[in-house]
Amino acid sequence: MCRIIGLSFLSNWLRLIALCIFILSANGCAVMKSVQGDSWFSPSHVEKDIERNEFPVARGDDVIGRLAVIRLEKGDTLPDIARHFSLGINAISAANPGVDVWVPEAGKRVMLPLSFILPDTPRKGIVINLATRRLFEFKGDSDSVVVSTYPIGVGTKEKPTPKGQMHVARKATQPTWHVPASIAEAHRKKGDPLPAQIPPGPENPLGEYALYLSKSGYLIHGTNKPASIGLNATNGCLRLYPENIKMLYDETPVNTPVAIVNQPYLIGQSNGVLYMEAHTPLEVSGSIELEKIYAKLKNIEKESARPLDWKKVKEVQSDARGIPVPIFEMSQGSEKEAAKTIEVEHPDKLYGRPQIPELKAQAWYVLAADERDEIEALRIATIINHQGPQIPARVLSKNNSYRVFAGPFNDISEAKVAAKRLKIDLDIDGILIEPDSKI
Repeated sequence: MCRIIGLSFLSNWLRLIALCIFILSANGCAVMKSVQGDSWFSPSHVEKDIERNEFPVARGDDVIGRLAVIRLEKGDTLPDIARHFSLGINAISAANPGVDVWVPEAGKRVMLPLSFILPDTPRKGIVINLATRRLFEFKGDSDSVVVSTYPIGVGTKEKPTPKGQMHVARKATQPTWHVPASIAEAHRKKGDPLPAQIPPGPENPLGEYALYLSKSGYLIHGTNKPASIGLNATNGCLRLYPENIKMLYDETPVNTPVAIVNQPYLIGQSNGVLYMEAHTPLEVSGSIELEKIYAKLKNIEKESARPLDWKKVKEVQSDARGIPVPIFEMSQGSEKEAAKTIEVEHPDKLYGRPQIPELKAQAWYVLAADERDEIEALRIATIINHQGPQIPARVLSKNNSYRVFAGPFNDISEAKVAAKRLKIDLDIDGILIEPDSKI
């Protein structure tokens, strides 16, 4: 057997996926046990679709959206499900610990965490919560507030997104990316030199639309790497799915205020029920934020003159599934109920799912991996397919071996470019396969 890649095949942003999933799944068994004990997680009925981006905000309420589940079909991946329902990979992974991100089991039901507690900030303009990797834009007045919300990719630990008050200074369609010196140097060291600027097109990491913030050097923009949405994967900017940045661009005027906060623990009420939402904090300030939430909860307990279920609070905190969980009825003898989870029908086609061209005899290919295990081969092919821009890949079996081929490519130049990207991005040593070769 020819093993072409080793354990180091993940690129930087895929390593981040692996790290996030490890952190989010650390308490997987305990999480599933606690969820099964909560009947409100069980779907009450089936609906054809569900709202995912724009929600009305009722007066006095802090929770928007609804939780849902969907039954997976063969060939689904969590990144594809996440993108179709406007979720980040962080959100869908945290909500479904133990589920294989790239090759999940067909027939399995997974949670769509499409309910959100709004950040504890003034509801004006754009509010970004780095801890949840989610953007909220508020429109309307105090009597009629509507919020649009989108998942985002944020800065890494080494190059974090700054917090604070800013505003949209200007907007641009088809932006040119002027490569910062630090990024150019990092690519040069990897053997991937970049030009001083990258014009609009599939290679431009800014995508089709950009909102330039008043803090110099920071943007809200699209991306050519949609599988990175929901991760700490940028150089400090904020990136959105291509379809989401267009919506945000169209509805956001210049001078819109932008507040960037970090709130991994959130509480809020809706319809007389108090909810708590917890995310795994990825920085040392998590303990400070937890103290703030505990102080608020103790104040609620004092004002209501009724004890909170602190065991439940700590379960929500430790599980950190990113899902609003009901923890308290706001008034004695209240008959209010938490919103019910629904089941959503599987769409005929997942929006944005990578398409794989048919095999062509006269095309070039790159042999990317040769595996004994079919699931591992499928995982590698799926990861390659989710590169940005996409490199099409498929698994072909032969003599109890599962080989991953990237392609088809029109000529040797395209194949060499793909092989170089596989090496730089995924540490894969691919082998060029000439036209008419038996694959």
